[in-house]
Amino acid sequence: MNNNTLPTKQHYLILDGLRGVAAMIVVAFHLCEPHATSHITQIVNHGYLAVDFFFLLSGFVMGYAYDDRWDKLTIGGFFRRRIERLQPLVVLGMTLGALGFYFTQSAVWPLIHTVPVWKLLVVMLIGFTLMPVPLSMDIRGWQEMHPLNSVGWSLFFEYIANILYAIGIRKLSKTALSFLVILAAAALVHFAVTNPNGDVTGGWTLIPEQVRIGLTRTMFPFFGGLLLSRVTRPTYVKNAFLKCSLLLAAVLFMPRIGGTEHLWMNGLYESFCIIIVFPVIVYLGASGIAHSQKETRICKFLGDLSYPLYMTHYTLVYFYVGWVSDHKGISLMESWPFALLTYVGAMIVAYGALKLYDEPVRAWLRKKFK
Repeated sequence: MNNNTLPTKQHYLILDGLRGVAAMIVVAFHLCEPHATSHITQIVNHGYLAVDFFFLLSGFVMGYAYDDRWDKLTIGGFFRRRIERLQPLVVLGMTLGALGFYFTQSAVWPLIHTVPVWKLLVVMLIGFTLMPVPLSMDIRGWQEMHPLNSVGWSLFFEYIANILYAIGIRKLSKTALSFLVILAAAALVHFAVTNPNGDVTGGWTLIPEQVRIGLTRTMFPFFGGLLLSRVTRPTYVKNAFLKCSLLLAAVLFMPRIGGTEHLWMNGLYESFCIIIVFPVIVYLGASGIAHSQKETRICKFLGDLSYPLYMTHYTLVYFYVGWVSDHKGISLMESWPFALLTYVGAMIVAYGALKLYDEPVRAWLRKKFK
């Protein structure tokens, strides 16, 4: 059976809204980042954990959406559905990054003008596939897997998790999957506690150690989310969207734990959030319903906007980071009008990307794949 003939399942509307909340916090995190003098002084201190939340949410939704469909779904059909959903905005994000690349030259990226156009185009075309760019093609100087749109690294690892799910992990029993998730949790805790930075950051560079970090950050949350979808049954939680949004924001805005003297304490905190708190949030969110048309519209809007916002915002953040670096020492309090302008601009670009590009392109692809 063609993959697009599968009946559509009802969305977890609250989870859609929470994905949007997390995406908006990610944008705030990236705008505060260039003002931080260290991990300790970052205002949105744990904003990067939103990526780990996305992984867990994706694993949960993956299990809900596909676990009981494999009698009617081929591996090829599964990948067509994932490419249809994810790839259009990957292409747009890389294209926007390429269009703005030469305009982001600044004190932090002083050699951008030396990059030939042909090299920029090659990096963009590689980026369209989400394959990591080799270090020899690092055109920005940050050793990013995707120097035209930094956030592409997390989509790269999400694709790896999707592939592992489709070719084998989906067949695991609950017991076998539980064993895999426990091992992945142990690896995550070990990394977080022993990491010299005292956190789980990393994964965006094509260096063996960084690739290991990316896999460590992906394996537990994604397959932990898959296990959660198999072993729990949502009940009913009143005001779930508000409660879960506040809890998620509290986790991501939490100041650094343990200071510089006890970095392991922060690693333990982050492990606890990923292994315990995030699954609780997803379970509560899956157990909630929208209580009014207004809440329904908010959750739908945030859910629709979440992926376009995540995949396009950093192409504007590059401009802001460059501007801050050219005004060395400027504080967030001094630059807030420019930060706010970038934030609002990211929201507008994301909404335009959704309505003018992503939705039409996905509709065309669905029609083409029939």
